[in-house]
Amino acid sequence: MDHSKLIAPPGKKIKLADSDPAYTGDFKKKKNAEEKLEEDIQQLQELQEKFYAQDEYALLIVLQAPDAAGKDGTIEHVMSGVNPQGCQVFSFKKPSDEELDHDFLWRCMTRLPERGRIGIFNRSYYEEVLIARVHPAILEAQKLPADCKGPDVWQNRFEDINNFEKYLVRNGIIVLKFFLNLSKEEQKERFLARLDTPEKNWKFSTADIKERAYWDDYQAAFEDCFNHTSTDWAPWHIIPADHKWFSRTAIADIIVNKLKSLNLAYPTVDDEQKARLEEAREALVKE
Repeated sequence: MDHSKLIAPPGKKIKLADSDPAYTGDFKKKKNAEEKLEEDIQQLQELQEKFYAQDEYALLIVLQAPDAAGKDGTIEHVMSGVNPQGCQVFSFKKPSDEELDHDFLWRCMTRLPERGRIGIFNRSYYEEVLIARVHPAILEAQKLPADCKGPDVWQNRFEDINNFEKYLVRNGIIVLKFFLNLSKEEQKERFLARLDTPEKNWKFSTADIKERAYWDDYQAAFEDCFNHTSTDWAPWHIIPADHKWFSRTAIADIIVNKLKSLNLAYPTVDDEQKARLEEAREALVKE
């Protein structure tokens, strides 16, 4: 799969209008994509075991998207074969009073994955340059000094995020960022499906409709975010999301290829350790 078409090139102007949410790459049929996904799920399971055993790197996966774009389903399907011991998922919703008493990155910092583990942020610190930008009242509630809420606040936050992610990468935490690019028309269809299907009613919230009214504002905020935070060390991947079978396959393949590039291997043991293992084996045999 050619991933280059899915990357927001660092330093280049990004326009979401140039990205087709219905794009499916070389896959003309859903069946072919699902077969590829199954292959990657199997590979991811094997790679994650080595990743955990090697205990050197950590992997942070950041998922951002409009409502109903399929973040939860992506996590469920792509990570279905991964040992839960080596994977952590955090969903970031409205900040608590404790979180508001800290800097905007604090609550995400405390949930970073340990070495050997894969951490998934279902929404993330990027909410602080997205929803907080679309709804100014959120920024007002963050107890910031007046001089920290001036016209440069978004540029400052972009710089802070870039520096934060560079810090993570320099410490062996790989950052993979995915934006599920859903069309407004497909979002409408998914909302209607939630309303028309009793088993999906619980997924629907009237707040989703209210946020839909800010569609253009969010699109502009996303574009500005990509233009400022798609970097060489942590580029954004803009994943077409109108077809869930493609978005899940694309994300799984990107993760697998990244892990393969690390040349992972199980730890080896030296002669002294081998001798101890042999002693342990002989002791067990003699029982």
